[in-house]
Amino acid sequence: MVKKIAAIAGGVFIGLVIAFARAGAFPFWGSNSDASKAPSAPTQQAQANPAEPLPAPPVPGVHVAPPTAPAEPNTPEPGEKVGVITSFAPLVKKMIPAVVSVNVVQDVKVSGMPFGPQAGPGDDNGGGDDDPGAQGGGGDQGGAMPPGGGGGDPFDQLRRYFGQGGQREYKQHGLGSGVIVSPDGYILTNNHVVGNADEIHVTLQDRREFTAKVIGKDAKTDLGLIKIDTKDALPVAPLGDSNTTDVGDWVIAIGNPFNVGMTVTAGIVSAKGRILGGDYDDFIQTDASINPGNSGGPLINTKGEVIGINTAIYSRTGANNGIGFAIPIDMARNVMDQLKAHGRVVRGWLGVEIQEVTPDLAQSFGLPKPEGALVASADKDGPAGKGGIERGDIVLSFNGHPVDDEHELPALVAQTPINQKVPVEVVRNGKHMTLDVTIGERKEPQVASAKAETPGGNWGMQVGDITPEIAQQFHLEGTKGVVIQKVAPDSPSAEAGLQPGDVVMEVNHDKVATVSDFVAKAKDAQTNKKPALLLVQRGGATLYTVIKPSEAQG
Repeated sequence: MVKKIAAIAGGVFIGLVIAFARAGAFPFWGSNSDASKAPSAPTQQAQANPAEPLPAPPVPGVHVAPPTAPAEPNTPEPGEKVGVITSFAPLVKKMIPAVVSVNVVQDVKVSGMPFGPQAGPGDDNGGGDDDPGAQGGGGDQGGAMPPGGGGGDPFDQLRRYFGQGGQREYKQHGLGSGVIVSPDGYILTNNHVVGNADEIHVTLQDRREFTAKVIGKDAKTDLGLIKIDTKDALPVAPLGDSNTTDVGDWVIAIGNPFNVGMTVTAGIVSAKGRILGGDYDDFIQTDASINPGNSGGPLINTKGEVIGINTAIYSRTGANNGIGFAIPIDMARNVMDQLKAHGRVVRGWLGVEIQEVTPDLAQSFGLPKPEGALVASADKDGPAGKGGIERGDIVLSFNGHPVDDEHELPALVAQTPINQKVPVEVVRNGKHMTLDVTIGERKEPQVASAKAETPGGNWGMQVGDITPEIAQQFHLEGTKGVVIQKVAPDSPSAEAGLQPGDVVMEVNHDKVATVSDFVAKAKDAQTNKKPALLLVQRGGATLYTVIKPSEAQG
């Protein structure tokens, strides 16, 4: 009897458990099933939420938009770039015929010793020139120092004792890349690839070779424009819009790294507006692999448009480190058009020296945040001085464009047409004011080396015209004569005691007004191979010094 009662009770208990489980009271069978997730019937929802308010009655004349469902995760914004790239092959096939290899040769003359270690002229696979700030000429070369120079030379004392020795000549080879921008043979590349080259050889993708000539070059932006002559129309790479390029966009780089042949690498735009120390820097940063030899090649977007000219890498070894830089094509296009039309770049000039507005300076000048460009000095005879800009002013906008920091103002001024009057907003003693300034032309200083074509005729100095910028740099008061910018160690100029910042006023009693005057008179003196008498101004004093021909030293 007891067993029957126990069996009945057990059956009843099991039945109750199953009933509760199916009803969802306990997380047993079916609690995680799809049926448990299914929404209840409308009547059941109403019973489960008796406190939910009823919708308000419609108001006549008022349209109520229906509720919208929330967007799915990763849904693109309106106008956002979308798409999946499965292969760059179609893009590469379209673009690579317009990319060329650029091989350059430069004749180099150096003073050296007949003994001692001599560094080579650099090789085709090295790459010191691709580091940021490198502005040389002669392609991407090795980092070896020129023969007969450099610190720490164990033969330096012997050289001083026995003299410089004879001059040695050699040909320095370099390489780079370029992109064809017109069917008649114009090619855009870097200034540091072709700037000082004596010979330029261009190889197309179909292996045809041409000799190119320099149309124009611009060291400020590191751009060069060269041209080859051909009867056939050449493939052209279309130029895009770098302003619409976004950080994160896919890009490819094409060039001839290490002279291994045309190579394609891919990456993204890592950053924009990078500053590496130049007045007009606005680089696109990318992690697409860029190596020595890529300089001058194009950076291309997924539309098949050039958005930049590859120019530098950040590296301690000379090889790719995942940080490369390209000149934005919007800047390059403007420079290219001027080089093509005039052979040089004409830039606007304001006549100020500026500096960063730090948080401390912003607080001292009563600004709510660091912004603008602080005027450290203003040329009284320049556009800024004539327009009323003073030292201590903070420029907040130029010609309607906000000036967020000191890097933006030079580029805005440079792009302004000459003689155009523009409004400049400044803060002075806490008060905002707008001044009208007429922009002048920035005079690029002529630079020349005091050297003759004959061996041993090198004075070892570099001189330039005295522009307002040069006068400010060397703290010069006058503008007569030419200023010495560089003096080579152990050169005749160094032996004569000349220094950078000295102003050469006369050569052999003949007055010097320009670089052309100096070069002509120096060449005459060097041809005669006789000592030359120079009248030099240093600070507020003048002095005479004699430069002896290098053959007479020792």
